[in-house]
Amino acid sequence: MDISIIIVNYNTEYLTRQTLQSIYDRKYNIDYEVYVVDNSSADNSVKMIQNEFPQVKLIISERNLGFSKANNLALKQVKGKYVLLLNSDTVLLDDCLEKCIKYIENNKEVGALGCKVLLENGVLDHACKRGFPTPKASLYYMLKLDKLYPKSSKFGKYTLNYMSEDEINEVDAITGAFMMVRREVIAQVGTLDESFFMYGEDIDWCYRIKEVGWKIVYYPKAKIIHCKGGSSQKKRWKLIYEFHKAMYLFYHKHYARRYSFLITSVVYLGILVKLVMALLINLFRKKGKA
Repeated sequence: MDISIIIVNYNTEYLTRQTLQSIYDRKYNIDYEVYVVDNSSADNSVKMIQNEFPQVKLIISERNLGFSKANNLALKQVKGKYVLLLNSDTVLLDDCLEKCIKYIENNKEVGALGCKVLLENGVLDHACKRGFPTPKASLYYMLKLDKLYPKSSKFGKYTLNYMSEDEINEVDAITGAFMMVRREVIAQVGTLDESFFMYGEDIDWCYRIKEVGWKIVYYPKAKIIHCKGGSSQKKRWKLIYEFHKAMYLFYHKHYARRYSFLITSVVYLGILVKLVMALLINLFRKKGKA
């Protein structure tokens, strides 16, 4: 088996159908299998998959496990030489899979590969090529210095916007919306950290992969479309909370011991303030719509 594709579905019947169609509508010169892990969806997702895509290996959870736990259920069963984490709100373009497999096959030092991820409006989803969110990189990003000085490698350490989106580059992190990883790498670093419910698990995995010496590469010759936020339109407060919780978890796990108590305290306070502000903005938006 060349590749195992894992998709986590949560109340995204239409989008998941679209993603699966973008896989099965093409003929490949590779052997592949597709797993869909359903996170206790309340819509018609499960029946749709069973009826329209009987070849899918469907895992049904009785509760919403989150992104990491759900992916890990499938990761324990996959048979592919490579594993692809693929969001349920994505569309594969052209021969994306074959291009990625060919590249990673020819570059044995690459442990994880990400493609060019485009939003529906054609703009690059910057999460597909990122630096690690160190305190300094995060500060520059929050102050929007990366936008003021778009060609600066100093101020653009997180978004890497000084790198051309059309050039192949080694990066720190790619997005879990499309992340191709070698099975041998997963055996070495372990599966996704289940402390992360959603958000942050991809960058944590990338950190662990690079930590043991593998390269992570952004490969823009392969492309997908990301209909971002498809499974998170409701309960926005939960989305906001999990996003900021992931920031805390990542820093606490990888950086807290490397920086002084003062810097760590400032980082934690910054995350808390950012969380409160985001929740307040969300509350006022709801009241404005009411």
